[in-house]
Amino acid sequence: MPLPRVIATDLDGTLLRSDSTLSDRTRAALRAARSAGIRVVAATARPARIIEALFTRDDIDAAIVGNGAGRYDPRTGELRWIRALEPALTARLIDEIERLLPGAAFAVETGHRFLHEAAYHYRPALDWERYPVPRAQLAAQAVMKLLVLVAGSDPGAAWETLRGSVDSIAECTWSAGHGAADTDYPAILEFAAVGVSKAAALADLCEGWGVEPGEVCAFGDAPNDISMLEWAGAGYAVANGHPEVLAATPHRVPGNDHDGVAAFLESLLG
Repeated sequence: MPLPRVIATDLDGTLLRSDSTLSDRTRAALRAARSAGIRVVAATARPARIIEALFTRDDIDAAIVGNGAGRYDPRTGELRWIRALEPALTARLIDEIERLLPGAAFAVETGHRFLHEAAYHYRPALDWERYPVPRAQLAAQAVMKLLVLVAGSDPGAAWETLRGSVDSIAECTWSAGHGAADTDYPAILEFAAVGVSKAAALADLCEGWGVEPGEVCAFGDAPNDISMLEWAGAGYAVANGHPEVLAATPHRVPGNDHDGVAAFLESLLG
């Protein structure tokens, strides 16, 4: 196949191994792709500070962060907001979600800090710079996303409870947890402003580079990656992907713990 002009990849569960590390093999493959003239984009729900911790300017050209709410330039360290979740809407979402899912716990990503109420106990790898605050302070400023920790281990089921009430006022997705049987992860829903997605942010980035969707390869494992995989000319699911992701595209690469994206790039450039 001809070389793509852009490769966009999710991080957790896709490019990173299950211990949240970037393998030497994968880093070498990213650099080889860039040396071949391919632009490399990290597209993640994570904030820019995680990009800074994982990558150098030799590894990637740009990063989509907060599920598409922002864009980060690893060369300059600049974080550019695409669309924020405004305080009034954050407060409205919290009230409505608490009404429909009593006992839910809330947190927000400001782009620079992670603020959470005491009941929000989930701590993902890599990001330990977290600040407990009263719930009222979560809606005190514009944020990239609202995170909701709900009972059980199936975020899809929680979303079905909320869909009819909030789907017209915010975008909802999730990346941790693959269903009711997946008890290794909590059920966490992530809400952003209407129009925010990895696909929309990637489309905007590629338009600025003069790159068409058919010139893009994308990789992902979770529901928040589906829009990006469908937008790209070639969307690849890692073998360990969520069932909805595996159903969304026929294209596969090996799982994240087998450096599937790196294996694809090595074959492509071989």
